[in-house]
Amino acid sequence: MKFHLITLFEETCDAYLNASIVGRARKEKKIKVDYQNPRDFVNNKWGKVDERPYGGGPGMVMTALSVVRAVEKAFGRKGLQKSVLGLRKSKHGRVVIWFSPSGKQFTNKDADALTKYDDVVLVCGRYEGIDERAKKILKTLAPIKEFAVGEAVYTGGEIPALAIVDAVTRRLPGVLGKDASVEERRIASSAVYTRPETILYKGKNYSVPKVLQTGHHANIDAWRKEK
Repeated sequence: MKFHLITLFEETCDAYLNASIVGRARKEKKIKVDYQNPRDFVNNKWGKVDERPYGGGPGMVMTALSVVRAVEKAFGRKGLQKSVLGLRKSKHGRVVIWFSPSGKQFTNKDADALTKYDDVVLVCGRYEGIDERAKKILKTLAPIKEFAVGEAVYTGGEIPALAIVDAVTRRLPGVLGKDASVEERRIASSAVYTRPETILYKGKNYSVPKVLQTGHHANIDAWRKEK
């Protein structure tokens, strides 16, 4: 499975995507992560990818064609031809992820759905956003899913993109070792404990709940459901 990040800040993404479980998945070639920088697809000598917004307002807006060309590069010419001709079923093809505070909240169900794609392109906006014409053009090349990741507004799309790569990767076969390690596919609780049974801190004992020490799986599952 390939993730393609359209971003001005590859180094900030790669630091996270090279670490821990996602980094191991990359090393074991369970996923591949590529980057395309919109600055590489502009015709000015400064690598300028932003302009003032029509109608006024604060800040700058990322230009449409710099983003579109970066996505085209991620797809590859051969891939674009296949997409346009309809030679690949969407469930095994490619999809573009567009981030917006007004988009659908990203869920575990969405993460499961994205595992069916071969190529997931994540467009990381900056400044005051991306010229809306980029989204209109990209819709002619591939399906677009528009998501919000959490209710906060971020400086750029990199943090939501990393969250999606992480959430999708951990669902791929073999990434976590066993399917039961995906918490939302089993009875899980936000409250977890490990040895020792009792911790002494400033004269007070903090103990593991008795039910977890019984080995009675039905009672443990009931406790987890309650939590």
